[in-house]
Amino acid sequence: MAIRPLDDRVVVEPLEAEVKTKGGIVLPDSAKEKPTKGKVISVGDGKLLDSGERAKLLVKKGDQVLYGKYSGTEITVDGKEYLILKENDILAKIE
Repeated sequence: MAIRPLDDRVVVEPLEAEVKTKGGIVLPDSAKEKPTKGKVISVGDGKLLDSGERAKLLVKKGDQVLYGKYSGTEITVDGKEYLILKENDILAKIE
């Protein structure tokens, strides 16, 4: 199933949270932080401006991004977890 977001929304696949600390301690599931890094799976056409044109999005499919911990809406499609975010919920692109 393909997910096609509308307007300035982006579908992101969260990347796994770290399971070890820098010191080598393995973290149990209950102590893991929510992931804040993910891969862009799909992007919308851009926000509709007053002029009738669409604003170009700054991210594209395949980009790795950082987003806020509690941003977006979580969905499950075919057993995989995804987030639908507005473009302004994305904090940075990882290059």
